[in-house]
Amino acid sequence: MISCGFNNQNNDEKKWFMKRRFGVLFSLALFAFGAQAETFTVEDIRLEGIQRVEPGVALRYFAIDSGEQVDSAELASATRRLFKTGYFEDIQLERDGNVLVLRVKERPAVSLIRLEGNSVIDDEALLAGLEQTGLKEGDVFKRATLDQIRQDLLRLYVGRGRYGADIETEVEPLSGNRVALNINVTEGKVATIQHINIVGNTVFEEEELTDLFSLKLPGFWSFFTKSGRYAREKLSGDLERLRSFYLDRGYVNFNIDSTQVSVSPDKKHIFISINITEGDQYSVSSVDVTGDLVVPKEELMAALTISEGEIFSREK
Repeated sequence: MISCGFNNQNNDEKKWFMKRRFGVLFSLALFAFGAQAETFTVEDIRLEGIQRVEPGVALRYFAIDSGEQVDSAELASATRRLFKTGYFEDIQLERDGNVLVLRVKERPAVSLIRLEGNSVIDDEALLAGLEQTGLKEGDVFKRATLDQIRQDLLRLYVGRGRYGADIETEVEPLSGNRVALNINVTEGKVATIQHINIVGNTVFEEEELTDLFSLKLPGFWSFFTKSGRYAREKLSGDLERLRSFYLDRGYVNFNIDSTQVSVSPDKKHIFISINITEGDQYSVSSVDVTGDLVVPKEELMAALTISEGEIFSREK
């Protein structure tokens, strides 16, 4: 061991309508049960309306078996469990003697995904991303998943500095209880950096610090060199370079307190503000090598590039 001693709209209405519609249908179904008897023994379960979902999957989530005695509360709980799977648009319960009839309407399947307007990110990459988020051709269509994907895609483009990006989604009904999803992308232009401001520096001039950055203000050749474009990954790398710059010059308590990235109202310009605390500069008061040494201590000490009295450097 070497030891050194030193001195950061509408979808809600649709969801409400669907839940309300389901609640009304289910309440009517339970009313039919209540009019006949409070409890009854289920001799059999008949599943109707099933198409793509495996019957075993539906019955497993419904979790009521033949031979069980059930009441309205147990039926309500079982139906809620089945509805939460997201496979079904409507669920209705009926009773045919002692046979429980479970009539379902499946959500449509995603038959086709069409992408339009994307050029920065190709189709294969976008489709792979959509699949990881839970949307691919052949899957059951869930509106909530599509809404989430829209937000994820917007964040993806914002991360590339395209704050003017817009994603529009359209659900196109097809025959056979299928839908096509049309995803129209307006990528927008990359916002350019208008100003980089470092607050809290007293030892080094701002120009000296910003010269370390890969992010630059746009210049005469920016159209060809693509400099001046903001990217979150570049900013992360620049902050690490700034931290290393201070730590290699003895400022061991240096800290980046906060980073603000603001966008102009027209979403074309970026303003970056970095707040730092430099702290004090430290020099090395002593250097020692301890532990279970195989190589003689004198040889190890001679190999060290850092020595007493000099300014501390993390790189050394």
